[in-house]
Amino acid sequence: MDPKNLLLIVSDEHNPKVLGCAGHEEICTPHLDALARSGTRFTNAVCASPICVPTRAALATGHNIFETGYWDNVDAYDGKTPSWHHVLRSAGHEVVSIGKLHYRGWEGDDYGFSQSLLPMHIHGGRGEVKMLLRNPPAALGDGSNMLRSAKAGESDYTHYDGEITKAAATWLRTKGNEVGSQGVEKPWVLMVSLVAPHFPLTVPAEYFDLYSGMPLKMPKGYKFGVDESAHPFLQQYARLSGYNNHFKDESDVRRALAGYYGLISYLDTNVGRVLEALQEAGLADHTRIIYISDHGDNAGARGLWGKSTMYSESVGIPMIVSGPDVAPGRTETTAVSHVDVYNSILDALGHDLSKSTASARGQSVFGPLQPDRVVLSEYHTIGSKSAVFMIQDAETKYVHYCDHRPQLFDLVKDPEEMNDLASTGGHQEQLAIWEARLRELCDPDQADRRAKQRQQELITHYGGEEAIRANVGIGGYSPSPLRNA
Repeated sequence: MDPKNLLLIVSDEHNPKVLGCAGHEEICTPHLDALARSGTRFTNAVCASPICVPTRAALATGHNIFETGYWDNVDAYDGKTPSWHHVLRSAGHEVVSIGKLHYRGWEGDDYGFSQSLLPMHIHGGRGEVKMLLRNPPAALGDGSNMLRSAKAGESDYTHYDGEITKAAATWLRTKGNEVGSQGVEKPWVLMVSLVAPHFPLTVPAEYFDLYSGMPLKMPKGYKFGVDESAHPFLQQYARLSGYNNHFKDESDVRRALAGYYGLISYLDTNVGRVLEALQEAGLADHTRIIYISDHGDNAGARGLWGKSTMYSESVGIPMIVSGPDVAPGRTETTAVSHVDVYNSILDALGHDLSKSTASARGQSVFGPLQPDRVVLSEYHTIGSKSAVFMIQDAETKYVHYCDHRPQLFDLVKDPEEMNDLASTGGHQEQLAIWEARLRELCDPDQADRRAKQRQQELITHYGGEEAIRANVGIGGYSPSPLRNA
């Protein structure tokens, strides 16, 4: 491609269905909708893992989790596996990050950035070590914090996002003053990584009030408590997270939705401010844009909250690309994933893709995609006693559990994934074909053993299972780096 700058905007826990441009009838996302109209929206984009830390490692390295071994929220990216940051910095490009990274954060780690502003890493350089305990799992709390946090107000995270947005706008305007309207000879990458709409579901009143007075639709398939008819893994996850146990009536559900939707509108405002700064700096004609999230959120669908499942609300991500040479007003149904972002960024900067260290399966979303390609997501942490793998193309999704029966969905006839074909019988041949396709990509049982072996090593490192169960850990979510500033 003609070399251009690249602005990568990353959100946290954004359900891809909760966008105006995706057809959501209640959400207000004018800036992201405008970005989609100006470019291409990918309707079958998935994360590498439906939880924060592993998926951010995949986003950096262009490799699936089983290839690099960053399995969970304790074993974070340490810079040892080459990233697109390393490759581009070595080639003389300026590569800057602003905001949440969720890497290891140890002194001396080199993640490949030229500069990293306001970084958030895993808490204490180790995260919540209780998440290493999977069979039986350790209690992480009763889940009441999800509903309790759903209110108008300011949290550490909304304050942090405001500062990230200001820093990004300042960086862009300064860059515009440096280079003028002619662009730069050596294109740069700016990654702006925001936390919204990650819980707590506390958001400034102007956003919460957009939804708190509305008769919001109840999430599809909603059931209070634990759905005893659900797939065994989903029952297991629902019991462990405990979120839905605290929702007593529909008003509770709508209050949580008001918080989540409000955070998405707050995110949208901050995205708009960054894009406005790009325009005002005179850089828009020289810059391509990618918007993605690290994963989605169930947001009440089927009575589930948080991430960690392979349903599209959780494993799916919004992906929008825009800028020079990008077709406007287009949707792309070919399956794509975080693994493709690495080559896409190199491609956008006109970098030689033969120098890529990403997976050979990764492709650039700026170029023609193999139409029948399959993408992979995997899960190896809290809520799962054994590994979970998902592969999908544009028409079919197959979910493989190393300790439970599989799931199978026809994404054309059943885009909302309400009819699990594997539970009805009569699809054994199709299930066998899809399991074989998964095993062409990786050995799920071997990956499961490797993940558990690494987690056992870390359990020993942190004092053993008994000590970890006795509350040796971090607890809670990662604190904003501004908390003690």
